[in-house]
Parts: sequence; C-alpha cells; structure tokens
Amino acid sequence: MARDYYEVLGVSRTCTEVELKAAYRKLAMEHHPDRNAGNPEAEAKFKECAEAYSILSDGQKRAAYDRYGHAGLNGGGGFGGHGAGPDINDLFNEVFGSAFGMGGGQRRNPNAPSRGSDLRADVEITLEQAFTGTDAEIPVLTAVSCEPCEGSGATPGTTAATCPTCAGQGRIRAAQGFFQVERTCPRCGGAGKTIADPCRACHGAGQVRRQRTLHVTIPAGVDDGSRIRLSGEGDAGQRGGPSGDLYIFLSVAPHDIFERDGLDLHAQVPVPLGVAALGGEIEAPCLASDDCRTPVKVPEGAQTGRTIRLRGKGMPSLRGRERGDLVVELVVETPSNLTSKQKALLREFTESLGEAQNPRQAGFFDKARRFWGGVTGQEERERA
Repeated sequence: MARDYYEVLGVSRTCTEVELKAAYRKLAMEHHPDRNAGNPEAEAKFKECAEAYSILSDGQKRAAYDRYGHAGLNGGGGFGGHGAGPDINDLFNEVFGSAFGMGGGQRRNPNAPSRGSDLRADVEITLEQAFTGTDAEIPVLTAVSCEPCEGSGATPGTTAATCPTCAGQGRIRAAQGFFQVERTCPRCGGAGKTIADPCRACHGAGQVRRQRTLHVTIPAGVDDGSRIRLSGEGDAGQRGGPSGDLYIFLSVAPHDIFERDGLDLHAQVPVPLGVAALGGEIEAPCLASDDCRTPVKVPEGAQTGRTIRLRGKGMPSLRGRERGDLVVELVVETPSNLTSKQKALLREFTESLGEAQNPRQAGFFDKARRFWGGVTGQEERERA
C-alpha cells in the first residue's frame, strides 16, 4: 500500500506551499543519487519524495488526494507506472532552478557576449590629502582584448570551430540512474568552440594582461574605507561584452597630531604653565595649508584635559558644504631645567598659594581623609 504523501515529506495536511517546497528540497538533497552513489534505498526514497511533491504541489491533485486519497488520482500520481506523470527534470528545475543541470529551463549561450570582471585597487592617502582632495596615478593590471587576434583567441587568418563534443552548447549530458546529469563540456571548457591554431600572443585566451596607469581624482572629505568606482576600467569583456568596473578602496594613514572622529579633528596641544594659570592665547595646528595655525584662547586657571572646540576647523563633508570642528585638548606643561633663581621664585610662589588657588587639591584630600578615616574605623572595629 502506498504511503501517505504528507508522511513521505514529513509535513502536516495544513502545510503551506512554502513549507511543502522547503520539506521537499531538504529531502531531495539528502537522498539525491549523486550524494548516495550505489545506494538503491536512497534512490527509491528520492523517487518517492518526487512523486509526493508532484501531487501535493498541484492544487487540483492535492484537493482530490485530500478528499479521496490515492483513489482520487486515477490510479497513481506519475512515478508508479500509472500514466506518464510529470518529468523529474521539470520538477527539479521548478524547485532548484538550473543549478543541477537537470535539463529544461533556459541555458546561457556559451558564445554570447560576457561582461568583464570587476577589479579592486587599494590606495593609501594622508589625512592632509583627505582634507584637501588630491589627484593620484594608480597602476592597474587588467585584462585587455588581444590585438593580434582581435579577441578571438585564434591565429590571425583562422577561426575557432564549433566543439564536436557538445555541438557548441558548452555542456554535455550523461545518464546516471533513471535521469540525466548535465556537465560542462570537458573538451571546450564550456566555451562551445575549439581553437586548432591558438594565437601566439594570448595562447588562445583572447585576452592578455597589461598594466595601465589611471588618473584618479580623490575628492576632499573622503574617510578611511571610502570607495571610488571607475566605470568600465576593469577587465575587458569577452566576445564583445562590456568591461567590468574598477573599485578603489581608500585608507587614510594615521596622523602624528590629529585623530579623526567623523568630521571632527582632535588634537592635544601643550600649554605653558603661566598661560594656563593667567589665561592667554596659544596657537594650534590645522590642515588648511602646510603651515596652518589657528589661535586658541586659553581661559584663566585652565587645567589639563580641558577641551576647546573651534567651529568649522575640522574635516569637510564629502557631500555638501558642512565642516566639522577642531577639538583642542589642553595639556598643561610643567617647566623643566629651571635656574636657581627660578626655583626660588617658584617656591615662594607655591608657599603663597592657599587652598582657594588649588581647589582640586583641596577637594581631593577631603575625599582622601574620609577614605582614610573609613579604613581606620573598620580596622578598629575588627580589632574590637
């Protein structure tokens, strides 16, 4: 007695078409004869799954089966010898497409024009070049059409012949079990043609590798990882097909002074002790030119870590007129190599300072005293 088709595929009677196809795809891949060579049990299961799917995937047949069972199918569903039934090749193409080469479906003409491959080039630039934009000369090794044979691959004066093995189709069929498998023609490699007298310049490939130098304009504002596409600058197409594209991936080298954060630039700038205490003005570097400097107003009593934001002094936007900011982090510098007189003056100056002039120090030791007191109290309680 024939098994229940829903049981064969492991689905419920209320399953959707999507669930039905997913179940069949999984089982067909598992029991495919190519994966189970010499296993008649797997071939039988594969055949049974195909029969079940052919019935349940057809709306009218499924309705008849749901109502009357196998008797509602006029004596069989196709693979059991009751009628011609569906072609297994068509069934495979429906579920898997043409990837298995099971016949049917539209095949690509091996002699049709094909697009060339896309290429990638990596280019490193400086932060200054990213700020202003720059022009670059990039050497690229690409496939170009062979000039002597004009891309045919055959010696000038000769032509390629239709492959006798595959009759120009680029693929051949071979019987395997109860169905046929389609594979790339081993003689022509899928080209559909053979060359008896290959071109000496390209050895029959129709293309040669040649280094070219391309001029590329890199716009201002590019960032690390930015990509530039040059249409038609990749490998040449075959048989008159269009060329591929060249993609240039940019990387920005680390800078000695600046760190980039989006459109903003960050820089640490040293500040003399006197300027930090009394306030004043210092100069910070910028990227607008080789010797670009911009004034920075330092507030009285500035501490290390204080940041000052200079609007519009950062990186330009790649799209639009927006500009980022320059964020200057102040680093108060302690003087060194003092003379005896300077040391004496500094001691006198330090002794004259009270807690009001060193608020952070006073606050810190207040916290420290509370901490020390807490530790001492804990020790006393533990001893008691």
